[in-house]
Amino acid sequence: MSTTHDVESVIDAGATSLLRFATAGSVDDGKSTLVGRLLHDSKSVLADQLEAVEHASRNRGQEAPDLALLTDGLRAEREQGITIDVAYRYFATPRRRFILADTPGHVQYTRNMVTGASTAELAVVLVDARNGVVEQTRRHAAVAALLRVPHVVLAVNKMDLVDYAEPVFAAIAEEFTTYAASLGVPEITAIPISALAGDNVVTPSANMDWYGGPTVLEHLETVPVVADPSDDPGRFPVQYVIRPQTAEHPDYRGYAGQIASGVLRVGDAVTVLPSGRTSTIEAIDALGQAVDVAWAPQSVTVRLTDDVDISRGDLITPTASAPATSQDIEATICHVADRPLTVGQRVLLKHTTRTVKAIVKEIPSRLTLDDLSQHPAPGELVANDIGRIKVRTAEPLALDAYADSRRTGSFLLIDPADGTTLTAGMAGTAFAEAAADAAPATEADDEGWDF
Repeated sequence: MSTTHDVESVIDAGATSLLRFATAGSVDDGKSTLVGRLLHDSKSVLADQLEAVEHASRNRGQEAPDLALLTDGLRAEREQGITIDVAYRYFATPRRRFILADTPGHVQYTRNMVTGASTAELAVVLVDARNGVVEQTRRHAAVAALLRVPHVVLAVNKMDLVDYAEPVFAAIAEEFTTYAASLGVPEITAIPISALAGDNVVTPSANMDWYGGPTVLEHLETVPVVADPSDDPGRFPVQYVIRPQTAEHPDYRGYAGQIASGVLRVGDAVTVLPSGRTSTIEAIDALGQAVDVAWAPQSVTVRLTDDVDISRGDLITPTASAPATSQDIEATICHVADRPLTVGQRVLLKHTTRTVKAIVKEIPSRLTLDDLSQHPAPGELVANDIGRIKVRTAEPLALDAYADSRRTGSFLLIDPADGTTLTAGMAGTAFAEAAADAAPATEADDEGWDF
């Protein structure tokens, strides 16, 4: 059977853990080239992939392989030399496995960076050493802060074009660190690199002996990403109810799903939300075996001592740390759909495994990422906008604040007509307080959606 020692062994497994990270930066800062260099120098590129890149590079009149083409997979990206969509790549070293998201740098693709960084534990923000911190750099730092990305790397790229000058790097690192720290970014690591030449990407640079820190890959391999799940409250969204009703298991009733956060133990007193009914964990089944303890993000089946009415979308949580439920949600959102989000709009709200009807009651403000100012009462949010909203749901939901839990503090707004994802939301105050909290709410016509 599992014991508490198993939780500790997971924490100590950083050398073989999985790191999800995203790259971001302004256009032509070298994001895709950096990713291509990481893949190439870590021997994560297959021979036929490299041959295809070499062929494409020759067709563009380039003598050396353009490593950016390893991630710019869309034909439009290759033709324009820019990144449009989020390109996901998997690679591994002996020390760690990686899933990277190469995100676009254009302003109109801010929503794509939100997509790529939403599950990232680390964000690499590139800056062209010749240009320093620019408007788009500040946008990306703000998005990383909004999404509570725990680790941010400032990669000052193209150091070869400024003669590897230490003062240039130091000035950029100080400006960015000061700005990002003011947003609440918890950890910032600055690394001077040349993605094209390979300086400080995988191997240390002989051209920058004044820098004594890690290379990009060394930092990616060693940054701590496995936190103690015991520090977080237990949250278990029910995905499926298992009732085989066979002769062998006539009374079996289990609740299957993935633990969103924290730890569950046999004997824990638990509350089922939103009903508020209570019970005790009788057993936990993982991979067909009974265990005493399970933790996020394990997929398990939980059995309770009482016959409680539970269905998909309910949340099982230890009673001592149960969240409050509410039908009124205030959140920071990034609007990702081409159609605008308006006051009074009827939507579906998906939180973990639960989907309920909702109405957008108010849009108090829209965030201007250029200077972090708030535009009060914009009336609507369009694609790539980040703003504050107030939503009323048809049924109570148990949301944590996004600042406390990225998994159970996030949600999606969905168009009920065709299932299109409209908005990615972060419950509570995910960034800065809205400047227009006093803006009057606009009453919506609730006919047919009476809640």
